[in-house]
Amino acid sequence: MQQFIRAWMAISLILLCSRTGSLHEAGRIIRLPGQPPVSFQQFSGYITVDEKHHRSLFYYFVEAETSPASKPLVLWLNGGPGCSSVGAGAFVEHGPFRPTTGNNLVRNEYSWNKEANMLYLESPAGVGFSYSVNQTFYSFVNDAMTARDNLVFLRRWFVKFPQYKQRDFFIAGESYAGHYVPQLARLIIRSKVNFNLKGIAIGNPLLEFNTDLNARDLFYWSHGLISDSTYHLLTSVCNNSKLIREAITGSVSTACFGVYTLVQQELSESIDPYDVTGDVCLSSNQSQLKIFNQQLVRSRLPNLSPQVLELDSTKQQQQVMGKVNVCLQEETTKYLNRKDVQMALHARLVGITKWHVCSVVLDYDRSNEEIPTIHVVRSLVKSGLAVLVYSGDQDSVIPFTGTRSLVSKLAKDLRLKTTVPYRAWLSGKQVGGWTQVYGDNLSFATIRGASHTAPSTQPKRSLLLFKAFLEKKPLPTA
Repeated sequence: MQQFIRAWMAISLILLCSRTGSLHEAGRIIRLPGQPPVSFQQFSGYITVDEKHHRSLFYYFVEAETSPASKPLVLWLNGGPGCSSVGAGAFVEHGPFRPTTGNNLVRNEYSWNKEANMLYLESPAGVGFSYSVNQTFYSFVNDAMTARDNLVFLRRWFVKFPQYKQRDFFIAGESYAGHYVPQLARLIIRSKVNFNLKGIAIGNPLLEFNTDLNARDLFYWSHGLISDSTYHLLTSVCNNSKLIREAITGSVSTACFGVYTLVQQELSESIDPYDVTGDVCLSSNQSQLKIFNQQLVRSRLPNLSPQVLELDSTKQQQQVMGKVNVCLQEETTKYLNRKDVQMALHARLVGITKWHVCSVVLDYDRSNEEIPTIHVVRSLVKSGLAVLVYSGDQDSVIPFTGTRSLVSKLAKDLRLKTTVPYRAWLSGKQVGGWTQVYGDNLSFATIRGASHTAPSTQPKRSLLLFKAFLEKKPLPTA
């Protein structure tokens, strides 16, 4: 009898291993079109998060360049709400490859898979290649639904990749991921799932509506983008948070409209608000990626530039092998719309005819923007998770000044002592940015010369910051 039981257990183990192995192999990417040879493995595909409504999320997973078995797992989420972590995070910011004008891919010297196994998730459904067959879902999406679907995704993804379930796990993202990341981390903790979650990192994050958006006014003025008189109107008549709140409700006052007509004229459409010192892609017929539903903006504010309303964007100016390609997002969009690329990625278009970096079908609940998530970050710090909040310092959309003040206030509220005083940190022999650390697990850092999507414009400095965070090491000084 015992021999029978042992034999049955051995057979069951073999069947289980072959099943997980086949699940694993089904998503393997043999080679992306135009891709240079690499030694690490790549996977992509779909995880169903709702069988009833046929809702599936698309992922792109890149194993670490070396020693993947000893490196942590990092989930990356782009913001928006409604922008692609594959088209932005992976192919524009810190993935292993960059599209070129010759329809090929080149290696990214500062890819984050040098330090971690990187999992890029297009979320919620309706973003990128992710979809819901029941398209009524797209009209009722909010933060809580996004967090729940992302948790279901992770549970089921770990079934496909069980070797990563006990790996040190981090969640990172930027911009509106200041909502996505903390809320997913909190849900993981509350659900008591068996993930080895160690920390979160959020870049240029939306944490508190009024603080973050009103920080734009001073940033515009201090960087010479608007005049003294217009700055006075911003601080006395109508600030950024008031304008956007009115735009969301569909009723913009005459006072606000007048102030932002001046702001629009002085900012100039030739300036990228996500990187005020960077150039823009002149060949693109859409110089900025508009995250607010464009038809909604046009109907409510027909004469007001969407530039002053944007919350998030995928940066057009990128570093490619030491050179600046200001149209990389345009090249990425072309690349991901190729049929051979979609086949290699095991991706498909459902309910749409073209892949977009930011969703054209999703009607996200914009009122969620006004719900602060800084208190969620507070709970994560109290739970013992490592929390890094970082900012590219050339971003006027969610400026570092507002973020820095929120982190400082949070530390004071938690009565955390400053363990590393505000100081410059170095990347090589140059200043990489400034940092301050509170207690054992709350850090703030800026990345000097970086945009809203910091890894795209300062890839070397961003990678150094990422590495230090994963290893729980201080940023280097002289």
